Amino acid sequence: MLQALVDRSQECVTGTVRLKLYKGSVQVVGRRSPYSLYRQDLATFEEGSGYDQRDATGFIRLNALRLRLRAIAQKDCRGAP
Repeated sequence: MLQALVDRSQECVTGTVRLKLYKGSVQVVGRRSPYSLYRQDLATFEEGSGYDQRDATGFIRLNALRLRLRAIAQKDCRGAP
């Protein structure tokens, strides 16, 4: 069942990747795929692009909630007032 999940998630994984190898490190310097999520025609914040700046408010609130809950948990753990 797990293999089926992995197989399904990789159905559209295809393309080429250019790597730079240097002294034991690897750096991705390019990638190309017909199914890429990195599309220049989608990478815009202009009106009508599908991005609504009001969405950022919700994202910021959700991220802040995670940080507030972590602070509460740390306070409980350490016994701080």
